[in-house]
Amino acid sequence: MKVVLAVGRRKAAIARATVRDGKGKVFVNKRSIDVYEPELARLRISEPLVLAPEIAKRVDIEVDVTGGGFMGQADAARTAIARGLIEWSGDAKLREFFKQYDWTLIKSDVRFKEPKKPGGPGARAKFQKSYR
Repeated sequence: MKVVLAVGRRKAAIARATVRDGKGKVFVNKRSIDVYEPELARLRISEPLVLAPEIAKRVDIEVDVTGGGFMGQADAARTAIARGLIEWSGDAKLREFFKQYDWTLIKSDVRFKEPKKPGGPGARAKFQKSYR
């Protein structure tokens, strides 16, 4: 039995996917992908499965996601699933196909929110001066 572990990251979210031989079942945080909410996140997570249906039908995938918000978690899970499918299949053409579709399927998006600094309401904005 072939087992592959893959990791995906987005902002503060980290996803760890376990890909093993099976019948096409996908679980995210011990919840089936069919009932995962919100719908936009479910569609985002299932992108690599839709792009490679012949491989997705032959594996069971379990994803554990922690940290971040729901869309950051969805993007992290999506990357972890895509990496796991590529490693499980060992197919260079699948990697190129994912790369052509969207590079963030393979490479984690490392951008973070910039931290707030003193002297203003946000990271870059400063409080206004009135001189009156």
